[in-house]
Amino acid sequence: MHIAIAGNIGAGKTTLTYLLSKYFGFEALYEDNEQNPYLMDFYSDMPRWSFNLQVYFLNSRLRKIVGIRRENKNVIQDRTIYEDAQIFAPNLHAMGLMDDRDYSTYKNLFEAIADLVQPPDLMVYLRCNLATLVEQINKRGRNYEDSIRLDYLRRLNDRYEEWYENYNYGKKLEIVVSELNFRDNPEHLGIIINKVKAELYGLFS
Repeated sequence: MHIAIAGNIGAGKTTLTYLLSKYFGFEALYEDNEQNPYLMDFYSDMPRWSFNLQVYFLNSRLRKIVGIRRENKNVIQDRTIYEDAQIFAPNLHAMGLMDDRDYSTYKNLFEAIADLVQPPDLMVYLRCNLATLVEQINKRGRNYEDSIRLDYLRRLNDRYEEWYENYNYGKKLEIVVSELNFRDNPEHLGIIINKVKAELYGLFS
C-alpha cells in the first residue's frame, strides 16, 4: 500500500506523514531536505539553482518509487514526483526562475521516465491558505526558508489547486488544514484517519 501526502511548503506534510505512519504501521518516506546539496543555494539564488534542484528532487523521488515497488512495502510518502514535475518546475519557469532550455530538458527527462512511475494508492492533498503556510514555515525555523518569497508561495498554492482538481491517476482525498488541526488535536487526526480508511478500504472503523 502506498499513500502519498501532497501540499505546498509548510502545509504539514511531514507531520501528517509521521502521524499516519505511526498509526498504520507503515514506513515513512520523507523529503531529503537535510541532505539536499542545492536547497540553501536555491533559496539564495533561484534562477541559478532551480534546474539543479529540480533534477535532484526528480532523481530522489524516482529512486524512492522504484524502491517502493521493488520491496513491496506499505509506505507513506512525503510529497510526490508529480508535484515536482507538474507544479514546482512549471512554476519556476513561469516566474522566469528557470530558463526555457533548462525547463525543456527537465520536461523531457520527466516524460522519459513517466511511464515507469506507478501512482500511489491514495493521494492526500493538504489544502492550506497563504497565512497559515507562512505561520507554519516561520514556526519550524529553517534558516534556508527565511528568504522564500510570498509571490512564490502564492503561485504554488494556485497551481496546487488546479493540479488537485485535475489529478486523475487514482484515488485522492482533500484535507483542509484550517479545519482539521491534526498536529495538536487527536480528534481531528482521528477524522483524517477514518477518511483515509474509507478511501483505501471502503469503511470507517
